[in-house]
Amino acid sequence: MQTQPSSTNWLKESVLLKMLIIMVIALLLLIPSAWIQGLIQERSVRQEQITQEVSDQWSGSQLVQGPVLIIPYKKQVRERDTSNKVIIKEYTQRIYLLPQNLNIKGNVATRKLHRGIFDVGVYDSKLNITGNFNRADIAKLQIDSNQLMLNKARVIFAISDLKGLKSNPVINIQNLKLEVEPALNGDNLLDNGLQASIDLSTGADDIPFNFDLDLKGSESLSFAHTGKTTQVEVSGNWPSPKFDGRTLPNERTIVDSTFNAKWRMLYYNRPFPQQWAGNDTLLNSFKNNKNALFGVQLHIQVDEYQKTERTSKYAILIIVLTFVSLFLTEVIQKRRIHVFNYALIGAAMIVFYTLLLSFSEQVGYNIAYLIAAVATIGLIAWFTASLLSNRKAAVLFAVILTIFYGFIFVIIQLEDLSLLVGSIALFIIISTLMYFSRKISWDAQQPAEIEETFA
Repeated sequence: MQTQPSSTNWLKESVLLKMLIIMVIALLLLIPSAWIQGLIQERSVRQEQITQEVSDQWSGSQLVQGPVLIIPYKKQVRERDTSNKVIIKEYTQRIYLLPQNLNIKGNVATRKLHRGIFDVGVYDSKLNITGNFNRADIAKLQIDSNQLMLNKARVIFAISDLKGLKSNPVINIQNLKLEVEPALNGDNLLDNGLQASIDLSTGADDIPFNFDLDLKGSESLSFAHTGKTTQVEVSGNWPSPKFDGRTLPNERTIVDSTFNAKWRMLYYNRPFPQQWAGNDTLLNSFKNNKNALFGVQLHIQVDEYQKTERTSKYAILIIVLTFVSLFLTEVIQKRRIHVFNYALIGAAMIVFYTLLLSFSEQVGYNIAYLIAAVATIGLIAWFTASLLSNRKAAVLFAVILTIFYGFIFVIIQLEDLSLLVGSIALFIIISTLMYFSRKISWDAQQPAEIEETFA
């Protein structure tokens, strides 16, 4: 008759059993935590969709490629017909020649377009492009000068989104003003190419060119390193530009809300030659194209969704540390807290992430984190004060929570050093928990031993 009461008493008083139940609650809270991460990703995808919609309506990211000089020539090939008779067929091939010098100077006037709660960086740019071509070295290409069709030469350049053109470009080449037109169908040299025809039969060794582009776009402005010597200078009024691509600027200054960047590159590391014949896909191949691009992005300095998602990944850590701290507080104060109250406190910590997400869309991550943390810590402190009937213990618990949330905030801000700082902090936390838990009886709460532990 005494076995049942003893078993029931053990179930009520066992520290180990209660700890196991608390851990189960913490694991179950991973389910709503995963839902929160899904919500964050959904909002992030929505931001990308809005950005794409605005870019499609305004004009997309712009990439300026070229110019390239194209000189057709006749190539004769011996073939055998159906009767095995040797015949000579004539084909038209092309020589592709890149600029000897390419200089681009541009000014970018930027602004933000708002769509609901989202911002998209757009710009109006004015680009002046100058340079020169040298005469093709046909001896290296093993082409006879009599084969050249100099009167049918073309100059071609490309921009990635033709919708961004605000005026019709005119190329000045050999003192002639040439209006451009879309490139020939089936010409695979450059996507969205614009070309002008020119007669090079005069035989000049140097072929200078210049033209202006009045161009609008969004998010980024990039260039291709096509000159034997390429020099680019871009200035604008964006406060947080991001310079990307294969080559970073040689010089750059960012003052207040303006920037200026200068690139100077030689052709030694360029992934294509100065001249070639026959291959009309060389410039447009993905690998070659990617390795020759550089430019500036209108970077939105703070990615709220990325930081919020990184913060949510620490949810289980915060929940476990909070439960362990609350459990130790319960043991110290010798006041029992029902496991249902642990579940309510865990739910409050999950709501922290929805508060963080919703407020960060309105006021930014840092202020949103402060609002969500203060609200969550205040609610949990009030709740534990009523459970323990001890304001000092509740204040101490609030301080512990503040340390935890402050610790996560610091890790998110550090980025590169987050692993190092986080590892050290976790080592200290585990050491502290080991110290305070070393004399707890895990089978049943024994007041004498507990009192000795925390004395």
